[in-house]
Amino acid sequence: MGQIFSVLCSLFWNPNKEYKIVMVGLDAAGKTTTLYKLHLGEAVKTQPTVGSNVEQITYKNLHFEVWDLGGQANLRPSWAAYYKATDAVIVVIDSTDRARVSIAKGELFRLLEHEHLANAVVLVLANKQDLKDAMTVQELSEVLTLHTT
Repeated sequence: MGQIFSVLCSLFWNPNKEYKIVMVGLDAAGKTTTLYKLHLGEAVKTQPTVGSNVEQITYKNLHFEVWDLGGQANLRPSWAAYYKATDAVIVVIDSTDRARVSIAKGELFRLLEHEHLANAVVLVLANKQDLKDAMTVQELSEVLTLHTT
């Protein structure tokens, strides 16, 4: 999990600024689990997010305000209300959810087109890689039509 902030720290450098991060993805992708693993350093039992969760996280003298937005279909249209002044978006994809990866792709491309995210860093997190039927990062990248680096 620390790799997420390591990547973000390589992009952000001002310790006097609090960086706003919005975490999105379909329901049950693992957004809330990821948020609290980053914040507390351990997995916690979660319930489906209705609305949002927000935590202040400090990592290597950098300060982040991380918003975890509910991913149910009826909540996704409200994501855009959180985009203003966002420095980074973490798109959490459930690597085992082959049936809905095309929906996740549609949501990803919708947010990439949003005017408030024109200058935001976008990190796609292939979650649940430890599970048996998970798509590989390469396979997920191809399905999402992304180029890996």
